[in-house]
Amino acid sequence: MRSGCGSCGNSRTWGTRLCLSWGDWTAQIGDPSGRSATRPMLTAEQVRENAATYMAQFFKIVDRDRTETRWQSEWFGDFSLTDVISLTSRFTVAQFLARDDFASRFKANQPIAITELLYPLLQAYDSVAIESDVEFGGTDQMFNLLVGRDLQQMMGQTPQQCFLMPLLPGTDGVQKMSKSLGNYIGIDEPANEIYGKAMSLPDDQIVPYSEYLTDIAEDEIDEMRQALGGSSVNPMELKKRLARELVAQFHDANAAREAEGHFERTVQGRELPEDIAEFALPPSEELADMRLSRLLVDAGLANSAGEARRLIDQGAVQIDGERVNEDSTSGVAAGCVLRAGRRRFVRLV
Repeated sequence: MRSGCGSCGNSRTWGTRLCLSWGDWTAQIGDPSGRSATRPMLTAEQVRENAATYMAQFFKIVDRDRTETRWQSEWFGDFSLTDVISLTSRFTVAQFLARDDFASRFKANQPIAITELLYPLLQAYDSVAIESDVEFGGTDQMFNLLVGRDLQQMMGQTPQQCFLMPLLPGTDGVQKMSKSLGNYIGIDEPANEIYGKAMSLPDDQIVPYSEYLTDIAEDEIDEMRQALGGSSVNPMELKKRLARELVAQFHDANAAREAEGHFERTVQGRELPEDIAEFALPPSEELADMRLSRLLVDAGLANSAGEARRLIDQGAVQIDGERVNEDSTSGVAAGCVLRAGRRRFVRLV
């Protein structure tokens, strides 16, 4: 099984067991898959930290007790230069430059590191090392998965089956879901966040999200598609069902009902949440020199200063119901309610 985190690998099934290999070694190299620039190298410690967070999410879906975990460094840790040369001799540079993202960067005179050309080979060798039967990946990984099949055949193994999955657009409905772009729904996020983010999706993403992420029956999804196309249903109702399905999967049905009630009160009814969090303001002299974007980050209402500035520029930040247009803390005082977007609130104390 392979995800977009750069830390996991392919899989082999024995009966009903899954062998999960984590790409801790190649993640330190960087993979351009679908990118217009080189992905930065990571340290071994960073990779392990990333893998731990992805494992916590992965095992919300897959049974941990029926999964064997392998680390890629088990076979690459002792790889010699002879092994590398032997591996590279099996493919040509022309084959790799035919890959779409490499080809576009080469044509645009953008740099392509030799380490990046090695990445598909190293990923392919994972399939050989664990004798993979099946490898899952996004459509941006098609080239790498097929190299794995070719290498397995060269090594006398039965080539793996490749399951390609469409890339899921983020909550903006345009760009691929990405934490760095802030357009993601996190598996381990609170129920209210998952529900609220699902409700922020563009209407044209209701069907793809229902199809890719839920167990809603295909005939029901077809009915959704027809109803939306014929404008015979309010998209809000279908979006609410999608949001409930997502929350129920990663929390439970009760949490889904509570999240829906919270959304209806705070977003649709414009009420303040009952359990609003509090944030202690810094001393007045420090607050006077603090930009509002910094305050939003410190209060947990934004993940970064960049996201905070975007919210302010979009008019999505309010103090006691009044929009704040300047990136400053004027008007901020104890007792005020600071709001960012539709779902994030803190009471300043």
